[in-house]
Amino acid sequence: MAQQEIRAQIGVYGLGTMGSALALNLADHGFDVAVSNREADWIDAFLPEAAGLSGNVTGHADLADFVAAIASPRTILFMIPSTKPMDMMIEAITPLLSEGDTIIDGGNADFNDTRRRSAALDGTGIHFVGMGVSGGEEGARNGPSMMVGGSDHSWAQLKPMAQAIAAKFHGDPCVAHLGPDGAGHFVKTVHNGIEYADMQMIAEVYGLMRDQAGMDAGQIGQVFDGWREGPLASYLIDITAKALASTDAGTGQPIVDVIRDQAGQKGTGRWTLIEALKMGQSASTIEAAVGARGWSSEGDVRRAAQDLLDPATQPADIPGTDDMENALLAARILGHAQGFRVLSAASAEFNWNLDLARIAEIWRAGCIIRSALLDEFAGAVRAGLPHGHLILAPAMRKRLTAALPGLRRVVAAAALSGQPVPALSAALAWHDTMALGRGTANMIQAQRDYFGAHGFERMDQDGAHHGDWLR
Repeated sequence: MAQQEIRAQIGVYGLGTMGSALALNLADHGFDVAVSNREADWIDAFLPEAAGLSGNVTGHADLADFVAAIASPRTILFMIPSTKPMDMMIEAITPLLSEGDTIIDGGNADFNDTRRRSAALDGTGIHFVGMGVSGGEEGARNGPSMMVGGSDHSWAQLKPMAQAIAAKFHGDPCVAHLGPDGAGHFVKTVHNGIEYADMQMIAEVYGLMRDQAGMDAGQIGQVFDGWREGPLASYLIDITAKALASTDAGTGQPIVDVIRDQAGQKGTGRWTLIEALKMGQSASTIEAAVGARGWSSEGDVRRAAQDLLDPATQPADIPGTDDMENALLAARILGHAQGFRVLSAASAEFNWNLDLARIAEIWRAGCIIRSALLDEFAGAVRAGLPHGHLILAPAMRKRLTAALPGLRRVVAAAALSGQPVPALSAALAWHDTMALGRGTANMIQAQRDYFGAHGFERMDQDGAHHGDWLR
């Protein structure tokens, strides 16, 4: 009974890495928190971590006790897998809730599931929020970037707590209510897609320095360290420099040289690509990054192909680090521009009215893709995007004009020397498709029109002819 004397302002269910970090962050900011977990022993192990924090933290193994410990209208944050476990928990907890209560899914959810769950609870008096959380364990504990979707009622309940625990950029909390139902989770998905592209571009520049310029990990790390200030300043550049300077305790070798050449993925980059294709949008930089991770899993095939395929390379002058810096800068702008275009298309498709400038602002701190460029992106959006495209904004055109020659030289040298740079190449191709004005789609349409008018003959194995089969 003593545990329930203080009614919690929020409940957190799921005490894994992210859930426990967010619960501690909330308590650290003076909020009273009730916690629960499917495995009850996790609760007892967690509570000592919260001792001495400003807010009171209580643990409840029983779901009904957990719900009863939270002040009404309740705000309950679930940090569990956003698949079947989330559906099961909604089914279990809904009978225990009251009108005005809010369920928050803070995991990496498919926004289509979030929309489905929101629609299922519509009219019940219970609100459903999909909230994207970026920043990993460190961000969750000390200040994440959060992308919230759901009702105005839910946001009014969550806002004081979310703003208190969020990362701050010059005092501005990196959290916003972005729209109804799946808006928050969709924005987080695109965030992760941009992250995939950015990481791939960095890896490609690293590969050029290693394989074509003959630089070792320490030398490459010094270059990236120099890029930690200026237009490329970002969390990903920062951790790349640190990773390249790290050594393996067992071998004494640079850690990057002993890590297996295979990159995993959790699927969110692929989700971005799928949704972009559904809406007829180009996300070629993200597609290149997803594809590269897929190819990386086929190490045995790649090693066999090395002895079988002739790359037919040609001598190439490998660009210097200034060109590589500009290549990365231009490609990063183009990759973000594709991501923002996907967000615009989804906003129109689902009637979300997304504020692209605010999205850029809440990504400026706490999240994985935080970078110096995001402030420029936000300013460009607020000034108005010609034809709805970030790359047509005056500030971005100026950046690209200065950086594109470096990107061209890097992609050309990579092609001649047989160095794969799929994301950098995709960024340049997309820019040139836009810049050329006149494309080649007329030839594709002419082929389709010809097929439609004349058909296309084929012969079955039995010798029968069939026309007009290909459209």
